[in-house]
Amino acid sequence: MSNVQPNNPLHGITLKEVVTKLVEHYGWDGLAQRIDINCFKNDPSIKSSLTFLRKTPWARDKTQSLYLTTFAKPSPWNKSSQR
Repeated sequence: MSNVQPNNPLHGITLKEVVTKLVEHYGWDGLAQRIDINCFKNDPSIKSSLTFLRKTPWARDKTQSLYLTTFAKPSPWNKSSQR
């Protein structure tokens, strides 16, 4: 069975990469404002955030969604915004 996932925009991107890029982009305070979870607010670190996010699917989903909305490239097929 093949591991190719053409419809998964996060394929090949680790959770560590997701958190690291979001912290570089927003900082811990900005990230905590966008996703209200303690691992981003109280003494945050990449390691503690990864531990929490790996155990908590809803928080991981919110974090990955923020990553996609922040860094996703616009689809070349969606031309409606160019009219």
